[in-house]
Amino acid sequence: MAYFLFRRTLGFVLTLLAVSLVVFAVMNVLPGDPALTILGMDASEDALAALREQLGLNEPVVTRYLAWVWNAVQGDFGLSHSFRVPVSELIAERLPMTISLAVAGMLVTLVLALGLGITAAAQHGRAGDWGVMFLSQLGIAVPAFWLSILLVMLFAVKLRWLPPGGFAGWDDPAAALRSLILPTVALALVQSAVLARVTRSSALEVMRQDFVRTARASGLSRRRVLWAHVLPNALVPIVTIVGMQFAALVTGTIVIENVFYLPGLGRLIFQSIANRDLPTVQALVMLFAAIVVTANFVVDLLYVVIDPRLKARA
Repeated sequence: MAYFLFRRTLGFVLTLLAVSLVVFAVMNVLPGDPALTILGMDASEDALAALREQLGLNEPVVTRYLAWVWNAVQGDFGLSHSFRVPVSELIAERLPMTISLAVAGMLVTLVLALGLGITAAAQHGRAGDWGVMFLSQLGIAVPAFWLSILLVMLFAVKLRWLPPGGFAGWDDPAAALRSLILPTVALALVQSAVLARVTRSSALEVMRQDFVRTARASGLSRRRVLWAHVLPNALVPIVTIVGMQFAALVTGTIVIENVFYLPGLGRLIFQSIANRDLPTVQALVMLFAAIVVTANFVVDLLYVVIDPRLKARA
């Protein structure tokens, strides 16, 4: 078990280092001069040279990369060129919005997908199964940004039940929650479609096993067999998708936050790209990549907890 944890942790660290190298390389081959972006086209050559020296742009690429990684490990991502404040402060300010949206989306996804997937498996070959499969296929085909626009047109413009965008702030919890309903639904519906199909397939495979027939023959109700025996044994592929989907929900907020004008990391990264704010873009891309890698790392560890056979192999 200790060797398994060491191997997974080592792979996690090496993956993050590889991602950091790619992110830094891509950000530094983009055309344009950050100093010129900050000072403007009318800046003098002396001012531009002084700013390049201050930002460390005259240092060799390897030196700048090592310094960036070392500072990032300590939580220092440099100074934002656009906002003129530490990037870590910008991330700390915007992160709660993005995490709140992703967690809310994940909870709604789990409730919808597990319920629909188990229902479809229980009614395999009947109308309920066909209905769930049709809705899930429709959910997979619809892009999240287009679904967001449809939700705004229906519930904000036509029915006027919910705000079309913006964020009221946590000083008014009721208004804040209303601001997050449409973005959460837009995130969750697409992801629920994928997870519902995986849940259905995994549950059907388990339902064909002998121990399920034995449980039914012993007099247990169909509902109890489904939730107490089928679902726990179908969790391995479900957990795999859930881990990937949480990472997808976090990165998916980039589009959703811009559609609904929410002050999260997704909107921040769009603003930073437009302003060629390299320190902020590097930090945010690295953060999103780290979330994806961490989600996969946690899924690997959960496999061992869920499936005793994997624990024995580990």
